Amino acid sequence: MEFEKQLFFQYLQIEKNSSEHTLINYELDINDFYVFMKQHNITQFSAVSYAFVRDYLTELHRRKLSRATVARKISSMRSLYRLLEREKLVEENPFRIAKLPKSESRLPNFLYEEEMNQLFSSFSTTKPLDIRDKAIIEILYATGIRVSECCRLKIKDIDFSIGTIFVFGKGKKERYVPVGSFALDAIENYLEHSRPELLKKKTGSGNDHLFLNFRGGPLTDRSVRNILNARIQAAALTIHISPHMLRHTFATHLLNNGADLRIVQELLGHEKLSSTQIYTHVTKDRLRDVYMKHHPRA
Repeated sequence: MEFEKQLFFQYLQIEKNSSEHTLINYELDINDFYVFMKQHNITQFSAVSYAFVRDYLTELHRRKLSRATVARKISSMRSLYRLLEREKLVEENPFRIAKLPKSESRLPNFLYEEEMNQLFSSFSTTKPLDIRDKAIIEILYATGIRVSECCRLKIKDIDFSIGTIFVFGKGKKERYVPVGSFALDAIENYLEHSRPELLKKKTGSGNDHLFLNFRGGPLTDRSVRNILNARIQAAALTIHISPHMLRHTFATHLLNNGADLRIVQELLGHEKLSSTQIYTHVTKDRLRDVYMKHHPRA
């Protein structure tokens, strides 16, 4: 069992160039299935039948997991068995004909322009942490980068002369993303008045990460989420916000203002256009609302 798992993770890292987050999810899914196998005294992947897969699916539904989670677990096991089949370690893939549950059609949440303006106006212009937090939110909104990509940014990744940032993204893919003047001004202000103060609190060697925590070390994904929650409360907005919601807001506002879908795909770093197309549903809903409110015979 361990040999098959090691082989699969080597395949993911070398051939598929999968991200650390993807590897973690695959490991969770495979371990979950392996626990179910042991409960039924099955010790080899080659001994799993389609009937046993159906029993596993029944167990997943009994646990009341979301459709997205069930679909991910099936997809993970299907990928594992596809490799094992290719390497002649199993005769067939029992997950091949397992049906994926239909995904829930939930539209991405986003903030309206008025809400973004209210959020930005809530920051102090003198406090180092306020200056930092505003720069973080400005760059998330201006570029649509993921929070993990934001936390990995180094000072050298910002090119002020042409207004771009270098992003080391999901699946180890690299891309350049343009940055607007508001975000660049916020970053310059942070680098001049906030970051040096935060760096003073760090013990040991220097830090080349762009955004630092109050101890002078690099920010984590969780830190950025906590920052956003605190800033929403300070702005007196009665909404729940996440870093990914700013990514949704970035894409939605671009499309609302006439941006081409493929350009937005490139900016977001989506491999497939279908990942970006979900935002067109949001803009279509907005167009319908505008039509219903303003057309005299709507």
